Amino acid sequence: MTYFAKCVQTANSSAMSVTEVISADQSFVDTQPGFWVQTSYNTYGNVHYAPSPPAAPHTPDGGVAYRANYAGIGYVYDTSYTVNDVQGVFYAPQPYPSWTLNTSTFLWEAPVPYPTDGGVYVWDEATLSWVEIEPPPAP
Repeated sequence: MTYFAKCVQTANSSAMSVTEVISADQSFVDTQPGFWVQTSYNTYGNVHYAPSPPAAPHTPDGGVAYRANYAGIGYVYDTSYTVNDVQGVFYAPQPYPSWTLNTSTFLWEAPVPYPTDGGVYVWDEATLSWVEIEPPPAP
């Protein structure tokens, strides 16, 4: 199965916005209006993962990551980067102004690492910190 993302130009000359993602044959995409770019369903964080059953975790398979991440609607397609000899990468929109794009994984990173104590946290941009979410009371 081959996946394609429809990309539309934005104000940034090297970045485009993904407006649609489809599964199709190249011959079908070639007949569609607009600019379509192939994306890999098995690529995330610039790592290629083996397909796995829905209940099983994905495992890196050593394959070549294609365009850094699988495209999603609202994602950015940025042609200013070349990875694995392929021009252009996909990454999510910036979630918060303080977060920076890791150009090795093409994932956004908070200025403070996520806590590893087992709690559940949300990012608070005003304090530039992770705030723990209180679990709901037991029924």
